[in-house]
Amino acid sequence: MGRKRFDEMPCAIAQTLNQVGDWWTLLIVRDAMKGARRFSDFHESTGIAKNILTDRLNKLVENGIMTREEVGVRGQRQEYVLTDRGEALFPILIAMQQWGDRWIYGDQELPCVLYDKRNGQELSPVAVANESGDEVTHHFLGIRENAEADMLETG
Repeated sequence: MGRKRFDEMPCAIAQTLNQVGDWWTLLIVRDAMKGARRFSDFHESTGIAKNILTDRLNKLVENGIMTREEVGVRGQRQEYVLTDRGEALFPILIAMQQWGDRWIYGDQELPCVLYDKRNGQELSPVAVANESGDEVTHHFLGIRENAEADMLETG
């Protein structure tokens, strides 16, 4: 039985889950951000079964998150590269790692520490801010219906 799809749900989170909500998919994106490009790189770093890896890479390409580039003799070797759409997942992955560092590892020794290679500084916690730069939590979040989207549906 396959995972539930959210095609009909008018929610950006649900639609994002349709494209990257699989366990392996975000680990593949994580590894691409670390520099993995070849099928063998992803297979070695994740240990994912080859048929599942093939399926996930195809879906990432189909969804515009990665592109497949021919390298060397045509059709014999390919590399997978994140698109701008795929690169935009960076803050999501950082937020997930920081959440895991705090809530799963807590006071235990962390498996790794994220830092800025340009200056060695550790990353600040990911936060959500409004246009003025003030931090916003879910307690202050309002949701406004998009009038333009309503007009498209009825027009």
